[in-house]
Amino acid sequence: MTALKTAFIGLGVMGYPMAGHLAGKGYAVSVYNRTLEKAQRWVSDYQGFAAETPAAAAKDADVVFVCVGNDQDVRSVVYGETGILGSLKPGAILVDHTTTSAHLAVELKDACAEVGAFFIDAPVSGGQAGAENGCLTVMCGGEEEPFQRAKPVMDSYAKQVQLLGENGQGQRCKMVNQICIAGILQGLSEALILAEKAGLSIPAVVDTLQHGAAGSWQMVNRMETMFQDKFDFGFAIDWMRKDLGICLEEAQSHGVRLPLTEDVDRQYESLQQQGMGRMDTSVLVRAVKKSAND
Repeated sequence: MTALKTAFIGLGVMGYPMAGHLAGKGYAVSVYNRTLEKAQRWVSDYQGFAAETPAAAAKDADVVFVCVGNDQDVRSVVYGETGILGSLKPGAILVDHTTTSAHLAVELKDACAEVGAFFIDAPVSGGQAGAENGCLTVMCGGEEEPFQRAKPVMDSYAKQVQLLGENGQGQRCKMVNQICIAGILQGLSEALILAEKAGLSIPAVVDTLQHGAAGSWQMVNRMETMFQDKFDFGFAIDWMRKDLGICLEEAQSHGVRLPLTEDVDRQYESLQQQGMGRMDTSVLVRAVKKSAND
């Protein structure tokens, strides 16, 4: 057991295994989830303590992790009588793995400073599989000293943990990540349409192209399921639209337009309206096929 005490707030498909890796590495872990039964189930799977409030989980912790849904979800567990800030000790580090706006990161940095603590915005990439396998990419914004203290802890579930600058820069890097994914899926969708029309074997195409300049995680893990019209898994459109909305707001604040991102967001909106909001983002191919055949 290491001397550092940790807390993990939010035991969704990402947080549950991430907190599990912390326990597996010997950290003392207190967990909180809106559904107490889930926190108690986590304790039965690992070793730790299930707290009834975020404040109770964060009490005496050296590093407190948050992984919830959006800006308001983060605020709901940080502020208030039962929030993290109510018990965060001086010198402690609050690490937010939620994908949020950059301005929330700055807000939380200031809020933590008022109680003598530090804040790191640290959105992740790698999805549920990355969380379960302990190979996430973590994009961080914050000060060097608390980052260096928190990094070995985050290494428990990550293959890459990078400090990109001041608070907010981790979130901005995640925005860039999501824009790249949107573009790749648009390109894969159009490529798949041509490959099908030309009579190419999709498995053979993937096996060939993944080793060249066109290779990507999305190609290796999604192109064949796109061909099979299977989307009941993965990162949901609902969450991607939340993320793309953050990207577009950030772009607007810098006076720039992101035409491809805007187009993909519109296509996802149409798919949502057709009841596909919980399907994997690769379902974009259905919208692209429709446009191609109109």
